[in-house]
Amino acid sequence: MTVSSDTRADARSRVLQRLNRPSGPSRQREDDRVWDVLVVGCGTAGLVAAKTAARMGAHVLVVESGRLGGDCLFTGCVPSKTLLAAARSGADFDTAMDRVRDTVTAIAPDDDQESLEATGAVVRPGRVRFTGPGEADVSGRTARFLQAVIATGASPALPPIEGLADADPLTSETVWDLAELPSRLTVLGGGPIGCELAQAFAGLGSTVTLVEVESRLLGAEDPDAAAVVADALVADGVDVRLGQAATRVDATGVTLADGSTVAHDRVLVALGRTPRTGDLDLDRVGVETDERGFVVVDETLRSSNPRILAAGDVTGGPQFTHVAGVHGSTAGSNAALGLKRSVTDVVPRVTYTHPEVAAVGAPTHDLPSGWRTLTTRHAEVDRAVAEGETAGFSRLVVDRRGRIRGGTVVGPRAGESLGEVSLAVSQGVKISGLAGVIHPYPTYNDGIWSATTDDLRRTLEGAVVSRALKGASRGRRLWLRARDRVSDR
Repeated sequence: MTVSSDTRADARSRVLQRLNRPSGPSRQREDDRVWDVLVVGCGTAGLVAAKTAARMGAHVLVVESGRLGGDCLFTGCVPSKTLLAAARSGADFDTAMDRVRDTVTAIAPDDDQESLEATGAVVRPGRVRFTGPGEADVSGRTARFLQAVIATGASPALPPIEGLADADPLTSETVWDLAELPSRLTVLGGGPIGCELAQAFAGLGSTVTLVEVESRLLGAEDPDAAAVVADALVADGVDVRLGQAATRVDATGVTLADGSTVAHDRVLVALGRTPRTGDLDLDRVGVETDERGFVVVDETLRSSNPRILAAGDVTGGPQFTHVAGVHGSTAGSNAALGLKRSVTDVVPRVTYTHPEVAAVGAPTHDLPSGWRTLTTRHAEVDRAVAEGETAGFSRLVVDRRGRIRGGTVVGPRAGESLGEVSLAVSQGVKISGLAGVIHPYPTYNDGIWSATTDDLRRTLEGAVVSRALKGASRGRRLWLRARDRVSDR
């Protein structure tokens, strides 16, 4: 008899429930319980992992040392996007920070303890140290488990720059505690966080200097996209210093490698992230980490210890909330039901400057042999012309077989347009497939569509195809004339 995977999953869920069911007239002591799934950390990845596992019938213990909701809600995407929107609307600093607090308050119930416990999960404050196979210390209490999901996330890194630690540096976590707008702000780092916060604070009235050691901003993105963002920052009043490293920092300024100094009231560091794994004692349970401390996982998010999975930023993969959510769902179901679901490598990303930079899939530069790019400048997109937003572009990466393998969109709300490209990449859509989809007019998505239709038009206008089409047209014309002569007899 063939047993379906769903039947096996249901059976395992029932067995797990029986193993943890209190026996006898007295309630089983919590310290004696063996949890089906222990979730360590309750940001996006931990929340989704816990809810997923609990809804599948597993008995789940969640341990969080801080606030439920994690970086995204309190110090990441939610406050930063609110601040950017407030700055673009012309709000002053106090109004902008009020909007940030109001937005966090409005969204927080989605991630609170009540919503988590409604799924059946148990939430316990504390810190976790793994002590042995299937055991962990939770702030002095022993928790035994069958499977565990590490979702402790990552924190802003503070590099060993002379004087930095004593200069009271701001990070993407602490900037939200500011009580007043810095008159002069130096931002170290030209990645997405540095660019976004530099533009936001410039819009709020700070004199902002952005320092980046590389020769361009947004090193992971299309060079043309990085140039558009650099021009936008300069237009907004940001002093962009490229190819410069900070060698010393104090409370009043930054010294750069060329000997020049930048005076400031505060310095904000946006130079990468470091994992929160140092206090977990992972070596005691055979969990491998890389040289930076991130947990090494396979495509199913299992670590070198098959009883322990990891999800979200702590894995060292793309540091995005949407990735953490998918990781949480995958790890939660794999831990609860013994599945082997894997995570996709098609990960869209957006830098929320104005204009936005949105990208997915294969990079648009350093292409493999036979691959090419299709580009529509937004000066040729009517919606962009109408709104005076012509600095951007839409660019697709196409392989030898005509399949769309990646793309970059630069423009207002480019992240909204990227969903179409992400779908095309994940499903292996060809140029002709996307070109055959009717798009509403006028929209910024015309840029993506035009890139495909223009390419097909150029193909049709090529010498070989053109001769073939002309031959087919001549043949049809002769056939129609012959048919008409026959019908006239």
